Order: sequence, then structure tokens, then C-alpha cells
Amino acid sequence: MSSTGSGPGLRVAVVGAGIGGLATAAALKKWGVRCDVYEQAEHLREVGAGLQLAPNASAVLYRLGLAEPLRRVAVRPAAVEMRRWDTGTLLGRTELGAACEERYAAPYLTVHRADLHRILATACPEGSLHLAMRCAEVVEHDEEVRLHFADGSERRADVVIGADGIHSTVRAGLATDSPRYSGTMVYRGLAPADRLPRHRDDPRVRLWLGPGQHCVIYPVSEGDKVNVVATVPGRERTQESWTARGDVADVRAAYAGWHAEVREVLLALDEVSLWVLHDRDPLPSWTLGRRTVLGDAAHPMLPFLAQGANQAIEDAAALAACLGPVTCPDDVPAALTKYEAVRRDRTDTVHAGARRNNGMLHLPDGPEQRRRDAELATATDLSNQDWLYGHDAFTV
Repeated sequence: MSSTGSGPGLRVAVVGAGIGGLATAAALKKWGVRCDVYEQAEHLREVGAGLQLAPNASAVLYRLGLAEPLRRVAVRPAAVEMRRWDTGTLLGRTELGAACEERYAAPYLTVHRADLHRILATACPEGSLHLAMRCAEVVEHDEEVRLHFADGSERRADVVIGADGIHSTVRAGLATDSPRYSGTMVYRGLAPADRLPRHRDDPRVRLWLGPGQHCVIYPVSEGDKVNVVATVPGRERTQESWTARGDVADVRAAYAGWHAEVREVLLALDEVSLWVLHDRDPLPSWTLGRRTVLGDAAHPMLPFLAQGANQAIEDAAALAACLGPVTCPDDVPAALTKYEAVRRDRTDTVHAGARRNNGMLHLPDGPEQRRRDAELATATDLSNQDWLYGHDAFTV
């Protein structure tokens, strides 16, 4: 039987080595706190395609010393544009680029998820990642928490942080809820940028809005690839997955009749994955004694504000700021309670906004759609995003 952590200070265990878990390890390292990260996969690799890093998250990563590796792999889009599905009419445009960096002291980036995952892994303390360790149960005792793994082994810790996603084992000890099906599915794919030079040479986040579905297109991987996210109405209630294989012919058929630019991008895809979208209702509490959760384990949200990874990174920063100064295990519950207090309103607001957008982005043509389009045309100033992009997770 072994204890997690090394040397003096708290024994900290993080369950899950996704973006949230690795960001937590990197943020705690900044505070001089070593943790052990337990990951069920046998090989450390991140699936998925692209994601958008807004300034509220890129600012955290820059303060963790990751600015230079991010510069080498990320793309800085000039703007976010929303267009009508059939005519391509510009509905709204928000400038990013230099204006965004000047306003928030941090950039808006698009990045391949695997690139971000690799950067975060290199920022973790050496020897802190433990693979092929599937956590089966977390049991709290009077003075410690014990983690039981599928291979029969056990680890002990002063604090356990669940960063193990929407089907979290750690969350299961806090609530008995189930994932909520959204009624929407997403095809995700990457196209070689040399097939779509317009998107490589003029990088923007382009959203095409239509009845019942929308398509998001932006470059990643230093502009070498173009990320495509194409939603369709869901046909069945199946378990959420980021890795299910989709059929390129199906997504092309779903967007028949859309603007030529959208169809051109879909023709450039060789393969797609299929993501059946689920979230969960907000938890009554994230913490219990010496246990807490973050990211998708705490507040799994729909991707319609492009904030899932961003909020996990914010969680990591806030948790490290609350837990970092703690040296006595008896003070852990108070620190975790503080962490939840500073994060709950924020993530509840973002979570609700993502749910609303599942309807707003997919309105059928008609009066509501025309009102939405009129609002998009007038809400293009970057200041409208201050509440989201201007958040400082380290100091709130």
C-alpha cells in the first residue's frame, strides 16, 4: 500500500489526465505543490480535433509559462464571423487578433486538442503521471482518502481531485445523476489546409447558422489543418463518445443545399468522428470533505459557447490558488469549499449559456431567426465578451 505524492506537504491525487487534470498538475506545480495524476489509458494521448482557447484560458496558460510552446502550434484568428446557411450573408463579425490581445492581455487562439494536451503534459512534474490506472472507487476516511484501482492497488491522499470527465468516478461519490441527452449530434473532422487555402491564409472562426444545425470552421496546427464541427439533429439516445466513427457521406448529405463554401469544406474531409452531445445539470455541491471535481466532472457543458476546455483550465487555476497555500491536511476541506464558492456562479452561467445556444444557433427560418440575426448584427463589439474573456481565474 503506497501513498501518493512525495516529500513534505499535502498528498494530492488527480484522477484523469485530460486537459483539466494536466492543467491542475501544472498549476499546482506553479505553487510548489506536487501531485500524482492517475489516468486509465495505457498511453497518454488526447483524441478529438480542434478547440478554441479564449483569453480567459490562454491568460492562465501564459502565466503557467506556456506562451512559447503555444505560439509554435496555435493559430490567431482575426475574427469570429457568423453567416447565413444558404446565402453566406454576414450576420455578425467580432474582431479578435490584436484588438483582443490589447483588451485582455492575452490572445484568442485555435489549437489542435492533441497539441494542447502534449504541452500541458510536458508542464507537469516529472514522474507525476501514472498510466493504466483506472480508478474504481474513492473512499474517504477520517484523516485521508483512499483510491482503489481496477488492478487491485490502492493509493492514499490528503485530497482527491476528480478530473475524469462526464462519467467521473469521483463525481459518482458526490451525486447520483445521469448525463442529459441534448438532442444534437456533432461530426468533427480535420481537413488538410492545402485543400482549403482560404482558411489557412485568412484565419478566422467561421460559423454558418441554419435551421436545426450549424457548422464551425477554423484552422489549427500552425494553419496546416482546418477543423470542422458540423452539428445535426440527434436521431437516437446513445452514450456520449468523442471517438465513434462517423460517415463522411452522412455529414455531406446533411448539409446539401448549404452555401458552396460549407460544402467545399465538407468535401475536403476524408473522415469524421461522431459526438453524441450530453451534459449534466449543475451539481448541488462539487465538494465533499477532501474530494472535489473540476472540468467535465464538475460541469459538463455543451460546446455551443466553445468554453468546455476553457472552463476546465479556469477551474485548475482557481483550485491551485485555493489549495496551493495549504500545508496542513486539516485545512483541505475549507480550501475546497472556497474553490467551489469562487467557481460555481461562473460555471453555472457559462453552462446555461451553452444550453441556450443549442436552440439559438439552430432556429428555423422565420421571425425568431430574423430577430436573432438582427441582434447578432448589433452585438459585434468585443466589449460584449468582457464578462467571459476578461475573467481572471487566479485572482477572483
